Amino acid sequence: MTGRQVTRRLLLGACAAALMIPGVSSAQDAPQTGWGAPDLQGVWDFRTITPLQRPEDLGDKAFLTEEEAAQREQRAVDRAESLLNREAQRTEAGGNVGAYNDFWMDQGTKIIETRRTSLIIDPPNGRFPALTAAGEERARQDRGSFTVDSPATYTDLNTYDRCIQGFNAGPPIAPGGYNQNVQIFQTPNHLIMMTEMVHTVRVIPIDGPPQLNADVPQWSGDSRAHWEGTTLVVETANFAQKRSWRGSTNGMTLVERFERVDDTTIEYEYTVTDPETWTAPWTVNLPMRLNPEAMFEYACHEGNYAMDAMLAGARVDDRKAGGQ
Repeated sequence: MTGRQVTRRLLLGACAAALMIPGVSSAQDAPQTGWGAPDLQGVWDFRTITPLQRPEDLGDKAFLTEEEAAQREQRAVDRAESLLNREAQRTEAGGNVGAYNDFWMDQGTKIIETRRTSLIIDPPNGRFPALTAAGEERARQDRGSFTVDSPATYTDLNTYDRCIQGFNAGPPIAPGGYNQNVQIFQTPNHLIMMTEMVHTVRVIPIDGPPQLNADVPQWSGDSRAHWEGTTLVVETANFAQKRSWRGSTNGMTLVERFERVDDTTIEYEYTVTDPETWTAPWTVNLPMRLNPEAMFEYACHEGNYAMDAMLAGARVDDRKAGGQ
């Protein structure tokens, strides 16, 4: 994204949030397609500063007051302005370059309008269920992005490092970082979703054929959809183990629910079940707002262009360690 594009998106997002009316309308008033189904089409913005998990210091507090929400939103605005106006910090050769600077981030400045303290709505404490013993072990082994000191091959780097997946693209979708939009296309028989991050595309049959056999894994799983009244329910299984989303296994299943509740809102809710990773299922509710802009082009150059350099650098370190 260019600086102009970032500024324009931030301003449009702020204006749209300022016009929001608390609460949601009846789905009966929502737009419909020409064939009579709820219309889910458009570019949908899922930015929010509401955290996925409830902060531990909030304990049992499920909702913020209006004043608390306003204070958090103002802090987010102040932080963004401070980072925008601070002096440039130069990195010396051989030093730790760190992550992107704030110019590239687009995390939003708004709490979701219900003022919940977390996007997780179940368990009631707003936090992930406890990990199983196997899930804890996988979490210990996961060193995160760009943290393998001396990768032997490209497969030692995770799917985010290799630009195969986007860290907010899901499925399921969760806010994070930048490019926080998804475009939905719809026909009577299919729902198509394309995320702005890495442009992951899902083509989901509605009332279509049965799911693939369990021995046919997919990066984004294998999805099938059906209508329950005005809600489109998408059930997904057959996730590829090598994607390792949040440490989950290929036994993970996902149920997503999409409901167009008014002209500018989709109520997006999903439940993740993976008994090999978490001791109970968990559910997220994430309202998504209609974005009047088109999606931006996305190109993950770091992994595509830097892989040779990372592996070459690792081989140089290996030779030094071996005294060569």
